Amino acid sequence: MVRLLISTMIVFFALTQPVQAEQKQVVGNFDIHYVALGSTFLTPSIAKTYGIKRSSYTGIINISVLENSKPGHPAVPVEISGIANNLLDARINLDFREIREGSAIYYIAEVPYRDDQEINFQIAIKHDNELNTQLKFKQKFYVE
Repeated sequence: MVRLLISTMIVFFALTQPVQAEQKQVVGNFDIHYVALGSTFLTPSIAKTYGIKRSSYTGIINISVLENSKPGHPAVPVEISGIANNLLDARINLDFREIREGSAIYYIAEVPYRDDQEINFQIAIKHDNELNTQLKFKQKFYVE
């Protein structure tokens, strides 16, 4: 079910955003995949299953970390925290929840937004002594 959620989110993002590079950052032996999009894209049943607020004013941030030096590029558990801020510098602490399905591990956070609002994300990701990095990206959100 989570794989369906993530796959759906990635397909949606790919279809609704301008053509751009894959949303992935490679840090050493790790691939950090990330996506941010409006929660109304999720079906009501998927949102309910994972306790995600489905609203025209709520965005979803999804992050997964894969170890690219091992066969099959397995997902790894990480310590994750972050903040989001808009252009007026209003800051929101992101409350990430870990979701596991089989060998897949995802970290999901919700962020409120207004129509036509660009939000900057700064996310700290740590895995043992092997990974300690800051992921920074921005996303523009629209109310449907």
